[in-house]
Amino acid sequence: MTLDETDPEVHELIQSEERRQRDQVRLIASENYASEAVREATGSVLTNKYSEGYPGKRYYRGQENTDSVENLARDRATELFGADHANVQPYSGAIANLAMYHALIDVDDTILGMGLPYGGHLTHGWGVNFSGQLYDAHHYAVDEETERLDFDDIREKAKEVDPEIVMCGASAYPREIPFAKFAEIAEEVDAHLVADIAHISGLVAAGVHDDPVPHSDVVTTTTHKTLRGPRGGMILCRDELASDIDRAVFPTLQGGPPMHAIAARAVAFREADRPAFREYAEQIVANSRTLADAFRSRDYRLVAGGSDNHLLLIDLMASRDMGGKKASGVLEQAGLVCNANAIPYDPRSPMDPSGIRLGTAAVTTRGMEEDAMRQIAAWIDRALDAADDDDELDSIRREVRELCRDYPLWTP
Repeated sequence: MTLDETDPEVHELIQSEERRQRDQVRLIASENYASEAVREATGSVLTNKYSEGYPGKRYYRGQENTDSVENLARDRATELFGADHANVQPYSGAIANLAMYHALIDVDDTILGMGLPYGGHLTHGWGVNFSGQLYDAHHYAVDEETERLDFDDIREKAKEVDPEIVMCGASAYPREIPFAKFAEIAEEVDAHLVADIAHISGLVAAGVHDDPVPHSDVVTTTTHKTLRGPRGGMILCRDELASDIDRAVFPTLQGGPPMHAIAARAVAFREADRPAFREYAEQIVANSRTLADAFRSRDYRLVAGGSDNHLLLIDLMASRDMGGKKASGVLEQAGLVCNANAIPYDPRSPMDPSGIRLGTAAVTTRGMEEDAMRQIAAWIDRALDAADDDDELDSIRREVRELCRDYPLWTP
């Protein structure tokens, strides 16, 4: 029986979500649209197979197809990123980071990562996360004036705390990350360098962002953001760390891998290895810069002054005397979906920070280019000015829906 026959309630919720994704402008930097081929693999019969272990070393019989699928995904990942080894089993980016720590260091060892309030991630040692509870976590910030990475400060911090791991990568940093500079610091303090490229992995794969693989011992990522694959995680590493990484993922942290998702990752890696994907990634960056220019022309203050990647942060308290929580709610009512986000050295609560974060990966997937970015900026400005005017916000929402009709959901 089909889903609508078996469970019409869930079927209608899925249909409703498809309409929402179709009719709204999605500006959440960690979201994208997976292709029809990726979604087909995700929903395939591979979800029925339990494949605990690794290719050639499974605990159950009947693995001739699943072994081939996982080997294909691993081979495509290493070729795409130029890595020695890939583990494609992690359920998520957070699990990939947990496995990485377990493979490289012991509990209570010292790690140094970018602080969450300055653009880092929970799994880079923040106190409410396992990484801040199991390890002696220290953090670096961005320069208070430029809001960019300050490598003199990072070097001093590294020498002070003497970490076993230097973690680089971010979830809300709008400028390019020069991985070679981090590698120099890690070498000086005899630490492993780990790059978490969950947000920028698609840009790295396409060659439009600095590449961490030549400089890092381990690279972790998700597969569903700019890489435009299914939800999940992946670990890339040097050959000498491969067995430690693999053991950390299984049997230490996970059981049977999600073979349907691994197949979908293989599809996404193949899609990302095509010239069209590089054009897509270049357009992501062009759209982000255009969006930044459009906001600067309207006197909005942008964190770090602009964008080199797929996202930008707007300081709304400085620009419009409005907190991010209210602003994101207003924009959602107008059909423009983003998230509230802290800015560096934010005096406000994380639950109602000073900024919003905008990303261009999903709108670029739909085919939107620079003219659409300028229109989106105009709508955002108009909506924030009409924050308490429901009629005006509904009017913008109708205009947004009309624009979205010109850019159908991406399903090649």
